[in-house]
Amino acid sequence: MEAIWSAAQARLSHRMAMHFRVAPLALPGDQPVVSFTFDDVPQSAVARGASILSDYGAHGTFYIAGGLVDRPSPDWKMIDADGVLALHRAGHEIGCHTYSHARACDLDADAMACEVTCNRRYFQSLDPDIELRNFAYPYGIGSFQRKRQLGEIFGSCRSVVPKVNSGTIDLQFLSAIPLESGRFDASDIECILDETIAKGGWLIFYTHDVASSPSRFGCTPGFLEKTIQKARRRDTRILSIAEALQCFGA
Repeated sequence: MEAIWSAAQARLSHRMAMHFRVAPLALPGDQPVVSFTFDDVPQSAVARGASILSDYGAHGTFYIAGGLVDRPSPDWKMIDADGVLALHRAGHEIGCHTYSHARACDLDADAMACEVTCNRRYFQSLDPDIELRNFAYPYGIGSFQRKRQLGEIFGSCRSVVPKVNSGTIDLQFLSAIPLESGRFDASDIECILDETIAKGGWLIFYTHDVASSPSRFGCTPGFLEKTIQKARRRDTRILSIAEALQCFGA
């Protein structure tokens, strides 16, 4: 019964976070942007994902929970400290994913503040120049109760609600499209990119591992590279979350 109640509370908190804006921003409408983001982060996202982006002169945003770095995972090999430093030194953005990967809806204000502080301390212990400017909700579950608090700390919070960001958006609940090899095919990606161009929107992709045989949460290197190429052919700018916010004057 407790688990059912917890799930119901999480759904309600997520829906409220989705519909009640706390940080509205009107996008210009004539500057389509594509961002590639990676959650958790598997080591393959560094070895393959980041390197592919770098090959195209682009940066990604990697949302990492410091408490998971170099820890065992049933789905993939997790990023280690050297991987974090490699991302940072290559110009990619390190984002916050809480420290323990706890759901935002399960944390009160003090617990969330502690999670953020612990994550910042961890990454600054690796390199004092690492700044956590943007946040992604662990498991994609938003929290109406924590949304305003997070908005006072981070420039944005990313969800996993699958749509293109366009018109007036909520910076504390950015939508994102899953880049998973089994979820969309090449024609789907073409349609999503065309919608982004038509709306002058901000398309945010998210994935996890980037491997020849990815988990159901990830994609192959070829799928990632082809998606980047499709975006390039449309002359969209490929920017990290922080770079995009700067572009939009946020």
